[in-house]
Amino acid sequence: MTTSDTSGALAADRDFFKALTDGNGEELKRLLAVDFILIDVMRGGQVPKAALVELVGSDQLKFESITPAEVHARRYGSTAIVSGRTEMRLRFEQSSATVKSRYTHVYVETRGHWTLVSAQGTQISDD
Repeated sequence: MTTSDTSGALAADRDFFKALTDGNGEELKRLLAVDFILIDVMRGGQVPKAALVELVGSDQLKFESITPAEVHARRYGSTAIVSGRTEMRLRFEQSSATVKSRYTHVYVETRGHWTLVSAQGTQISDD
C-alpha cells in the first residue's frame, strides 16, 4: 500500500545531505539507523554507520557541496524510498573529486522520526 505523504522522508533526506556538507557527525548519528549501510559511490564498498560518522566528523572525508536534483519519494507504510541525482564535490584526505551520481535512500519511520537505513550511489559517467 502506498500513501501520499512523503514530506517527512524528503525532509530527512535534505537533513542527511546538510549533515554531510556541514561535517556534522552528531547529526549523522541521529539520522542513521544503528545498522545503516552505505554502498560507496566511488568503489561500491560497504560503509557502516560508525565509519561514515567518523570519516565525516573528523573531516577526513569532506563534502564541499552536494546538489540534488530530480528527487522523488515513494512511501509504503512506514518505509519510504527516496531517489534522485546529485553532483557532489568532495575531498578524501588529499584527493578531490566531482562526482555525478544517481542515488537511492531507504528511510523507515518510527514514532514520527525518519531514519536512514540504507543508501546507495551509482556514479554517472560523462561519456
